[in-house]
Amino acid sequence: MTDLAPFHILIGCIFILGYLAIIFEYYIKVNKTAAALLTAAVTWALLFVSENRNPAFDPNIIDHYLSQASQIIFFLLGAMTLVELIDLHKGFKIITDNIQTTSKRKMLWIVGMFTFFLSAVLDNLTSTILMVSLLRKIIDDKRDRAILGSAIVIAANAGGAWTPIGDVTTTMLWINQQITTLSIMKSLFFPSLFSLIVALILLSLQLYGKYDKISSLAHHKPEPGAKTVLICGLSALIFVPIFRSITGLPPFMGILIGLGILWLITDLMHHKHEHRQFLRIPHVLTRIDTSGVLFFLGILLCINTLEIVGILKNLALWLNTHINNQAVIAAIIGMLSAIVDNVPLVAACMGMYPLEIYPTDSPIWDMIAYAAGTGGSILIIGSAAGVALMGLEKIDFIWYFRKISLTALTSFLAGLAFYLLMMLVF
Repeated sequence: MTDLAPFHILIGCIFILGYLAIIFEYYIKVNKTAAALLTAAVTWALLFVSENRNPAFDPNIIDHYLSQASQIIFFLLGAMTLVELIDLHKGFKIITDNIQTTSKRKMLWIVGMFTFFLSAVLDNLTSTILMVSLLRKIIDDKRDRAILGSAIVIAANAGGAWTPIGDVTTTMLWINQQITTLSIMKSLFFPSLFSLIVALILLSLQLYGKYDKISSLAHHKPEPGAKTVLICGLSALIFVPIFRSITGLPPFMGILIGLGILWLITDLMHHKHEHRQFLRIPHVLTRIDTSGVLFFLGILLCINTLEIVGILKNLALWLNTHINNQAVIAAIIGMLSAIVDNVPLVAACMGMYPLEIYPTDSPIWDMIAYAAGTGGSILIIGSAAGVALMGLEKIDFIWYFRKISLTALTSFLAGLAFYLLMMLVF
């Protein structure tokens, strides 16, 4: 489906309208979830109407993409539930009590660096959910929390780019043998770290002074079992990539195992105590941001239609034909990943550059992994981490664009330049 028929062009136009509705949510007073779900449903309906007489069209294709989206949604629900469970037990107090600094800039660097390394072990989505939830416990000022949350997104995406398990796109490249573990870590660790350092330096210019109160949990007593829930909850999150590497099953299965174990533990701890029912999973599930989850589903399904009709593939092929520079193409891919999902972009690139011509661990794969991972930070909607922040903190697209996007773009380009410099030197 590489030829763009009128219906396919219409699908692209509907996507743009829906995307604009999400961007200007604050001004048009329409919830972004409504815009995302409506855009997804309309684009899929147009796809099926346009292809219903095409014998080559597989009507079961929606099952494939719904399966992909559902895996991410189940993972998101599981991770959010685990974090919320720790929160209800006031388990984060154990961590926040050990954060001594009241300096806003020091807090920025602590949060950013911790997220960077955490996302390399977990993944950018889980790390963002965990760290933003932690921030909500220790920082009361909404503006400062928005800046710190944005730093978390940039750090999570940068940290996820240099390991095979830190981002779904690097995992794709790893599974399909475009990259190997040690090579990608050696090639992208310093560029990713440099990218984050540049971002933190720029963001620190927006923060000054000290916090009057560093922990909103300072006078709260942890609930019974808080330490156990904290340790088991964090262990469950860390277990996800280990489970994936051992079994080969998708990450959502690992998070469901962790959720099931925590469900069992908390039921055994609290079932005899009527006043502790709010500490059990059924109550926790009522606190999950369902609107944010549905927004994520709508965005994923919208992107799928663009992939199916060939808009993304045609764009990738055009880049390959008209721009004969791998670094420039990687930069453009990074910027595009801020607008549309990086997964189909990377998938298109994998088709553009066959392994027979660009073998495993070629520089093109390193640059694509870096660009697709960190480029998503340029817009808040450009990555799973950004969408999670948008849902958890209700950050406006326009605010992020005005306050953060230039910083994210600068840090992205700085990291790419650092990689190119490394290639020249070494």
